[in-house]
Amino acid sequence: MPNSVKTVLLLGAMSAVFLLLGDALGGAQGLMIGFLFAAVTNLGSYWFSDKIVLRLYSAQEVGPDHRLFRIVARLAAQAGLPMPRVYIIPQPSPNAFATGRNPEHAAVAATEGILRILSDSELEGVIGHELAHVKHRDILISSVAATLAAAIMMTSRLAMFWGAGVDRRGHDRENSNPIVMLATLILAPIAAMLIQMAISRSREYDADAGGAAIAGNPAGLVSALRKLEAASHAVPLEANPATAHMFIIKPFSGAGLMSLFSTHPSTESRIQALMAGRS
Repeated sequence: MPNSVKTVLLLGAMSAVFLLLGDALGGAQGLMIGFLFAAVTNLGSYWFSDKIVLRLYSAQEVGPDHRLFRIVARLAAQAGLPMPRVYIIPQPSPNAFATGRNPEHAAVAATEGILRILSDSELEGVIGHELAHVKHRDILISSVAATLAAAIMMTSRLAMFWGAGVDRRGHDRENSNPIVMLATLILAPIAAMLIQMAISRSREYDADAGGAAIAGNPAGLVSALRKLEAASHAVPLEANPATAHMFIIKPFSGAGLMSLFSTHPSTESRIQALMAGRS
């Protein structure tokens, strides 16, 4: 199944979780307030995400005389994209990300560490991956997913604040089941988070394939991913968990059950998909 179809289905699943939670709680007014609050919060994040995250990592903008700028300019032209702003992050851990609400307001950032260890062809693979995120408007998709997930979590918190199974006058609601209510309040946010992580993993496969196409072949990105996987364990990235999904390599390790909560597929599965020409 194509990853674009998976993303649509996962967004639909998250919407279903939100509706089921609303039906279980029965508080239409509180549900709407929680959803609007989440939507406004994430809309603001969508419009200002580039400024927020770049400032968070003390990123410094660079110009045409920088190696990274020249690579980004060449690949952006090949991809038919407007030239994004280019930033360097003063961190030794090798990593990179793209941000911005659309191709006209995009930025690409790379750490000092990634520039030290990657050759030009490998760096082209990484930048191609980030430009593919821009081209696919993945910031918008992640913002929609974040809005739905935040709305679900906000609704659960509002329900717990008001009191499960209790109306505004403090009387028990008819036909309320406290066990079902408690399970809904606990499981719905977990389900939302798992779906959000799955969307992020699906978009990584698409960005890998798109990045290989922009760079001209997958060899540079495959080699870069292998290097980054090893180096990121040796020199962990000091990353905010809220921004973990943005980086080309996950800042935090996870295996087995914990991989369900990972924002990225395993590096080996990404390499296998690239070598197999998976889109």
